[in-house]
Amino acid sequence: MNGFFKLVSTFQTQAEPAYCGLTTLVVVLNALSVDPGRRWKGPWRWFDESMLDCCEPLENVKKNGITFSKVSCLAQCAGASVQAFRANESSLDLFRSFVETCASSEDHHLVVSYDRQILKLTGTGHFSPVGGYHRHKDMALILDVARFKYPPHWVPLSLLWEALNSVDEATGKSRGFMMITKRAKPTCFLFTLSCKDQRWRAMCKYLLEEVPYLLKSRGFTTVEEVVYTVFGSLPADVASFVKWIVEVKPAVNGPIEKVDRDETERLRYKSKVLQQLRQTRALALITKWMEQNSVNSPEDESLQTAILQACCQGAAAFRGSNCYSNVKCFKKDVKESNVTSNGARGEAVVMSSRVLVDGCEQVIDALVPKRPSSGNVGGGSVLQQDGIDQVTLEENAFHPTTRDLLAVLLLALPPSTWEQIPDLSIHAEISRIASRKELPHELQLEVEHLFEQAFFVSRSCTEEALTEEALIETKN
Repeated sequence: MNGFFKLVSTFQTQAEPAYCGLTTLVVVLNALSVDPGRRWKGPWRWFDESMLDCCEPLENVKKNGITFSKVSCLAQCAGASVQAFRANESSLDLFRSFVETCASSEDHHLVVSYDRQILKLTGTGHFSPVGGYHRHKDMALILDVARFKYPPHWVPLSLLWEALNSVDEATGKSRGFMMITKRAKPTCFLFTLSCKDQRWRAMCKYLLEEVPYLLKSRGFTTVEEVVYTVFGSLPADVASFVKWIVEVKPAVNGPIEKVDRDETERLRYKSKVLQQLRQTRALALITKWMEQNSVNSPEDESLQTAILQACCQGAAAFRGSNCYSNVKCFKKDVKESNVTSNGARGEAVVMSSRVLVDGCEQVIDALVPKRPSSGNVGGGSVLQQDGIDQVTLEENAFHPTTRDLLAVLLLALPPSTWEQIPDLSIHAEISRIASRKELPHELQLEVEHLFEQAFFVSRSCTEEALTEEALIETKN
């Protein structure tokens, strides 16, 4: 019962009938003290279901629930480490070993996806954390997040295994279990993959399935040709799949004059990662390819557009609105200001947007790192401290652009992507450029995070494709 006390201290009831997966993750993430990287309410950094929307829009989850692979993806995106097992690819003995391990630990928790009907309960597919294990009776304690239906209850492990080893009709795949732990390394702060845009499936399939085939079937004389093959025919704008994270918060008591220590650390981290990225051979290659082929950035790439979108999303979350369509933003009211941190001059750029959510007006502040005053940042002209007054604050802000997103995506692609390139010298060169081994520590963590996200996203993509095929066959 070692893990029980951590879980029960964060135990809560699912907010919606189909939120069992999200609420289970919220309980586990808070029990592990995983930092969400943002405030919940007031000064408190605490997970809430509304934060878990990177792998599936909340509107969809509220209507249809969420799949096993998407829950795994969400846990990983939220900053946890995940080991997920389908029951048909596992065994009762392995499951029992994980149950016992997690029940005996405060920093390892087990989530089960099971069919309630097999347990003689109402409903079908469900997610809940396991809160304990009785070795002598071989029974597991289910902390049911649907507390309006059932209190925590003990279940014979063999029966629970039977409920896990069932097929989810929505996907045609077996249910299963996953062990979730807190990462030893800090979570991603700057880049993340997003499945909110419906085109993510096409991006996923193209990058992980079609690109290796294209590289295998063509002859290359330069690495620029490889980049053109990979990125020249993307099925969607890269910004719809790779996102950069903006920190936002409601404006209180007028304009921000200072940012706190935690905010400063995160801003410096983002700035450092972006500087490191812009010094890589990957970024230089992307830049060269874009210039040679006259590839222009999207018209809506401006910082103000990105900040406006972030403020709208933040406003919806702060108001507890699950529907992004209820948010209206007023671009004309965007304002900018330089703020200090702990007495330092100009640590951040703050951009404010006036937002209307469900008829209620809010002002949302977005924090963006300030462009370094010296050194080569590789993203354009470097501004000197004394020249700040001669440029707009948008120019002074230090933020990712399309080529940064393309470069970090290039670094995050699986090494196997390049294996089938016929020319050995081209294969060796692109492999060196895309290698993660010699990247600076902070950038390496970011890229590894994206790589792990891509793994979970690809599993979800494959699962949904199989589901669609099965539906088509059923209709036929």
